[in-house]
Amino acid sequence: MQCVKITHCLTFTFVIMVINSIIDNDLYKFTMQYAAMNLFPFNVVKYQFTNRGEQKFPEGFDKLVMAEVNKMTNLQLQPDEYAFLKEKCYYLPQAYLDFLSGYRFNPEEVKILQTGGDLKIEIEGFWYRTILWEVPLMAIVSQLYFENSNQSPWNQNKIDDVLNKKIELYKHLGIKVADFGTRRRFSFENHNRVVGLLKLNGGDTFVGTSNVYLAMKHDSTPIGTHAHEWFMFHAALFGYKIANSVALENWVKIYRGNLGIALTDTFTSDVFFRSFDTLYAKLFDGVRHDSGDPLVFAEKTIEHYKKLRINPLTKTIVFSDALDPVAVERIVEYCRGKILMSFGIGTNFTNDVGVKPLNMVIKLSKVKAEKSGDWFNCVKLSDNVGKHTGNPEEISSALFQLGIDR
Repeated sequence: MQCVKITHCLTFTFVIMVINSIIDNDLYKFTMQYAAMNLFPFNVVKYQFTNRGEQKFPEGFDKLVMAEVNKMTNLQLQPDEYAFLKEKCYYLPQAYLDFLSGYRFNPEEVKILQTGGDLKIEIEGFWYRTILWEVPLMAIVSQLYFENSNQSPWNQNKIDDVLNKKIELYKHLGIKVADFGTRRRFSFENHNRVVGLLKLNGGDTFVGTSNVYLAMKHDSTPIGTHAHEWFMFHAALFGYKIANSVALENWVKIYRGNLGIALTDTFTSDVFFRSFDTLYAKLFDGVRHDSGDPLVFAEKTIEHYKKLRINPLTKTIVFSDALDPVAVERIVEYCRGKILMSFGIGTNFTNDVGVKPLNMVIKLSKVKAEKSGDWFNCVKLSDNVGKHTGNPEEISSALFQLGIDR
């Protein structure tokens, strides 16, 4: 057994793993978990892996992934992690942190199957439990793939130079950027280095990271609110026409005005803005863009606020869809002086190392109202038609119910 020591505020020893901390995960997983255990403790869900890039995985890859999944049973919240969450994530009550202290990953909730080069991953169990699997599983798949493929990254000097040039550009533009790159990172080591350089060289431009562990390690701010699954879950239980409004209402019920960036495109942004009335538009600090033309979205958002007699310069758009320096410059040029903006940059920060990143997602696929109930299909309707996710018949039904002609 090979062991290493890492500095993690406290020093301890453990078996080498891809995921070394229970909080090596994105913040929105913990915020949604707390909401789910409060509002939907009996609901059972399924998640499904989708390999959008149709990448072929090497023989035996499923066994490598499952071995890492099994190791995750050893993870538990450490005292320094508890203290960090208590200080930085003030919106999460101590009762939740106590629950998280007792939480353990259960590998029986994860099924992995490989046929040839095709990989199938399914997660099933109570929503409040299984919600933490998605992000670390994707990070495992990504890192193991690059460790077991023939792609060679650049040398470290070039990787650092590419990142530092981006940092200088974003500082020159005078914008706020955060790291959103856990899911498709090249490796934990590269992700750690990226956040370290952003913290060291980013100045006021770098506002934090979605990764809670790295936020702790680099004395930064964990960033995030909720993901598409929050709205997908509500649609499966309550119907597509009221999914956005019920999901927003439940978010407000739990967080009372904290965590105020609303995700817009789960059933297209046009449908979202139908529900984003004056109450929510004033209560939420802003919205997040995650698909479709960012300039078209920005204009829709600005006009929506104006229609509600809200000054757009008091609200923020968080752009987070496949951002690189060219896309960021285009958005800044269009939006400056019209609305506040921030940028959550993912793969272009954590996997810009000279290899081709994987194009994959893990999405909610089915929901039960209770363990013995019937399954209801979940879908996501992106502002990019090609990124619709879910059962084709259910997608068609959702499009029809919402009056979307595409």
